[in-house]
Amino acid sequence: MSARDFLDAPAWDDRGLIAAVAQEAGTGRVLMIAWMNREALAETVRTGYATYWSRSRGRLWRKGEESGHRQQVQGVQLDCDGDALVLQVVQHGGIACHTGRHSCFFRTLTDGVWVESEAVLRDPADMYAKPGH
Repeated sequence: MSARDFLDAPAWDDRGLIAAVAQEAGTGRVLMIAWMNREALAETVRTGYATYWSRSRGRLWRKGEESGHRQQVQGVQLDCDGDALVLQVVQHGGIACHTGRHSCFFRTLTDGVWVESEAVLRDPADMYAKPGH
């Protein structure tokens, strides 16, 4: 299969995006969900580190580019409909969420109330502090 083949297989949406689930290699825990475009998927495969498409920034987002919490990709899977990816990743630094938690899925529905079920491991202000400020 050529590089063109693997980039043509996903069912990109009308914006050229596909949902990408980052799953922790070894534990299977879902760490986060993001979006990828063709360029992000190609860079992820080329570098071995997760690169996503940031809808809010309108550009490629190399996971960990600011926080240092990169995701080393161990495998990539495409679902049966071709409209979602799963990336098995090693989460460097142990923090995947911009809130400073291990996973973005830290709220659990308990008796009709969302309860924070995971502690903050690092203050986001420390993770995203700009040098010299």
